[in-house]
Amino acid sequence: MSQTTPSERPPLDPQRRRNRNVAIVCGLTFFGMVGAAYAAIPIYRAFCQVTGYGGTVRRAEAAPDRLSDQKVTVSFDTNVRGLPWDFSAEQRAQTLRVGETKLAIFKVTNHADHPVTARAVFNVTPDSAGTYFRKLQCFCFSDQTIGAGRTVEMPVLYFVDPKFTQDINTKGVTDVTLSYTFFPAVDAKPPAVAAGS
Repeated sequence: MSQTTPSERPPLDPQRRRNRNVAIVCGLTFFGMVGAAYAAIPIYRAFCQVTGYGGTVRRAEAAPDRLSDQKVTVSFDTNVRGLPWDFSAEQRAQTLRVGETKLAIFKVTNHADHPVTARAVFNVTPDSAGTYFRKLQCFCFSDQTIGAGRTVEMPVLYFVDPKFTQDINTKGVTDVTLSYTFFPAVDAKPPAVAAGS
């Protein structure tokens, strides 16, 4: 019984070749879209934090050297998703001059019987104010691990950039809301020493 070698096999007819090519393109497109979906979140987050787009707060290296006479009231909103935590702001709101640095204190209690690691995402409303809202120090810059049954205080050191007063989109804005939502951290690794332990 003779076997056909690869060189002796009959060529694929044109219709089967087209079907195979379409299947390969569909498979590559599917895997490309899945990869793009996973990459979209960190890319979008990085874009927003650099530009202030969508009310996302920018990180600052230093406080401004001038103050405006214009005042803004910053209200604080706290949320938790999928965590056994209580999360609240020690103050409901703060009034500050544009360019003035303020310290806000937040409190988290972990009700679990084990340490829990989470990450806070944040934004500012109205969106136009997010471009000028700056943080010098914030618990939202990294994952936070709270020990079992522990309560910790977390500071945020922030200011509103003096350019806020010159933008037509923020003209007349006197109330701003800084909102945080804690989510379970992705790929959280058990810490050597938990915060608040």
